[in-house]
Amino acid sequence: MKGFAEMVTIELLSDLARRAGAITLQYFNTQLEIISKSDNSPVTIADRTTEEWLRAEIGRRFPDDGIVGEEFGTKEGSSGRRWILDPIDGTRSFIHGVPLYGVMIGVEKDGEMMGGAIYVPPLNELIVAVKGQGCFWNGRRAAVSTKSKLEDATVCTSDIMHHYEHNKGAGWDALCRRVALVRTWGDCFGYMMVATGRADVMLDAVMSPWDIAALQPILEEAGGRLTDYEGNTGIYGKDSIGSNGLLHDEVLKIVGG
Repeated sequence: MKGFAEMVTIELLSDLARRAGAITLQYFNTQLEIISKSDNSPVTIADRTTEEWLRAEIGRRFPDDGIVGEEFGTKEGSSGRRWILDPIDGTRSFIHGVPLYGVMIGVEKDGEMMGGAIYVPPLNELIVAVKGQGCFWNGRRAAVSTKSKLEDATVCTSDIMHHYEHNKGAGWDALCRRVALVRTWGDCFGYMMVATGRADVMLDAVMSPWDIAALQPILEEAGGRLTDYEGNTGIYGKDSIGSNGLLHDEVLKIVGG
């Protein structure tokens, strides 16, 4: 029987992410009906069509695998492998014509995140990783920054107000006072920035498993770290901190304390 790395490769994840991203571009900067989900987050035909394609393509290649997606829930599998999909991470950016949204694909084997891909179609930026094989950004090795002082750090977040809405505003304010630069280069693009050394810390006060799944292998294979605000790893945290690793414990003390 083939091992995980023989079946789920850098090339396969790259192909799936790019092809899914091409679907989103058919709808980007067009007039779309926006539907509000039960949690008041928006969804469009682009989200649903992209996830439908990913589910069909993964099901064709790996019929025994499980699939979890933001838009269509869970399909149980029997292989021990599960695909976790966010067809458009950053739907609000997508709706407003902001090119910082991405397709996210995570792959889990027996409960452990083994691979991930993020593709930002308008910028044609792809980052992909498989555990033990490294992390690659548009074909070249990706690596986090080497900054070790918060005073030199660039920090990103998706939505500043989420910190205040979820009782994390004091920690966010304290962190902002310590760092060199704060920007809202958010959603999956912010974590891509950290994994490629262009930013040093990315925080989100609200997260779901499909938001996190692809991030863990990408950041870890790039030399970084991903936890929730309490320092726990895994995809089921309600918030997340991605960093270059060197700054992580200090950030945890500030925002998680």
